[in-house]
This record gives sequence, structure tokens and C-alpha cells, in this order.
Amino acid sequence: MSALVPCKIFLTRGQGRHNEKLVSFEMALREAGIAPFNLVRVSSIYPPRCRFVSKETGLKLLEPGQILFVVLSENATNEPRGLISASIGMAVPDDSSRYGYLAEHSDSGKSEKETGRHTEYLAAEMLATKLGEKLRKPDGGKPTKAFKISNGLSLRTRSVTQTATGEAGLWTTALAAAVLILEP
Repeated sequence: MSALVPCKIFLTRGQGRHNEKLVSFEMALREAGIAPFNLVRVSSIYPPRCRFVSKETGLKLLEPGQILFVVLSENATNEPRGLISASIGMAVPDDSSRYGYLAEHSDSGKSEKETGRHTEYLAAEMLATKLGEKLRKPDGGKPTKAFKISNGLSLRTRSVTQTATGEAGLWTTALAAAVLILEP
């Protein structure tokens, strides 16, 4: 039996507005470019030797109706002026033979930058604890995209975050996704 291990991954995001919540979600999927696929939510492991590609490159590898594995974050509001966010953070070891971590997070009232940084930290922290290690805090406590784990493993982070502000009489959905691609 062959293992289903994705070899490529891309990040995407979108937002949608409609008076129906489900249609708002669909519109966010459309903006993100992943509406014509059958999405299967998976947990949060970034596969070893998986290559990060751009959204444009990733979408060219896919066919409508294809089953896609995704780590998905979504948030919705029908509250006027309510700020929402949905984010995916990645923590990927510099050693590509090791697996990394994908964290999904949603929030309210936080900026895109704040939510993205927090989600990257969550991915790094969750990878460290999954490995039974501690995450080393960056010197000076400043935000960073480079972390070390107590076993000496170095990793880099990145994120994609969608924020949106609610409108009166409409549902507003924000979503972010990591799309994992299997090669035939």
C-alpha cells in the first residue's frame, strides 16, 4: 500500500459576504481559489521533504472536483464593524527530512499582522511540544520568523491571514488554508 504523503503545499486566503452564512463561506472559498475542489480537513503535520509553492503554481497542478487535503481556519460574523481573522501558521525545520507543523487559528479584534505572528508562534510551539522539546524564545523577545527548539533543531515560520470587517445585514467569512498536494 502506498502512503498518502503530500509533496507540495501552498497557502491561500479569502473572504466572502452574503446574507446567508453558507454562501458567505462559499464566496470566501472562491476568492481563495479552492471552491472547485472537494476539501478534506486534516490535522496539522507539514510533511517531510514537502516543497512550498506559490498559490498560482499549486492551483495549476489541480483539477476541478479533485479531493484536496487542507488545514483550514475560518471565522464568520454578522456583527457590523466586527473585525475577524482566520490564519494558518507554518513551522518548518531547516532540515527538510524532518516534519513540521501547521497551526490554524481564528480571532476577533486583532490585526492581520498580530494574528499572523501569533499563529506562527503557535505552529512553532506546537511542533516543539510534539517533539517533546521546548521552544527557545528569540533573544530580546522580538517577533521573529526563526526559532530554535531545545534539541537544537532550527525552524522557520510563515503564515497567511485573512481579516474582514462585518457589515450590517450580511454574514462575513474570513478563511485561510494550507493546501496539501499529492502527486499521482
